[in-house]
Amino acid sequence: IARDPSAASSATARVHAAGSGLNIDYRVGSGERLPAEDGCADVVYCVDVLEHVADLDAVIGETARVLKPGGLYLFDTINRTRLSKLAAIKLAQDWAATAWLPRDLHDWDQFITPAELRDFLARHGLDQHDLTGMSPALSPLALLRLLRQVKKGRISYAEFGRRAAFTLTSDLRGSYLGHATKG
Repeated sequence: IARDPSAASSATARVHAAGSGLNIDYRVGSGERLPAEDGCADVVYCVDVLEHVADLDAVIGETARVLKPGGLYLFDTINRTRLSKLAAIKLAQDWAATAWLPRDLHDWDQFITPAELRDFLARHGLDQHDLTGMSPALSPLALLRLLRQVKKGRISYAEFGRRAAFTLTSDLRGSYLGHATKG
């Protein structure tokens, strides 16, 4: 079961899954109240979600509730640093020359430091394990050029992703991903 508060995103995901031969049950709704039994899931993942929710503690509590003991909690999010403010807010949303995301999609105050996330997870019986950073493999100047090409419609978002070659890194200042297990 996949849950998203956006009906449009859920519809797009359904079409993509069907076209790929995947049987995924997409449902519209919030992570603060999951219509699932306690301990029913082996895996829960929050991908590009945690920095957007209204009540982070409630979402982590709900997702922890539905995990079986020993279950795996996968996540990625954006760290609240000056670098993330520059990249995810200023470059991607605010500055007309480079903006490619909707204005106000991200709120820097909702970005989550690794220490904050660790505390939220622990409060709900989840033991955080390794964290890994994720960033483009390009120089800042080359990334800016790519953003301009996206902005001007010269390349697609998919092509941007391929060319930016996002890679895993030890640098957690931008976005990071990790996992936790339910004790």
